[in-house]
Amino acid sequence: MGARVEGFAQAVVEVVLRHAPDFDAAAIEMRPSSKGNYLAVTCTFRAISQLQVDNLYRELTSHPMVKVVL
Repeated sequence: MGARVEGFAQAVVEVVLRHAPDFDAAAIEMRPSSKGNYLAVTCTFRAISQLQVDNLYRELTSHPMVKVVL
């Protein structure tokens, strides 16, 4: 989840693709917050290892546009 700004969803997809190259970017789900200030982006992928998930999590949480990663 991050601020609803231009390029946020694309930035998330780029990070996910670095860690899961077979991720289908067309399958992302996006939901704006009730007031429209934030955007939740859901990316579902098949993980091949815990290390892959951990590295993806670390990169997403350190991204300046990302506020929360679940």
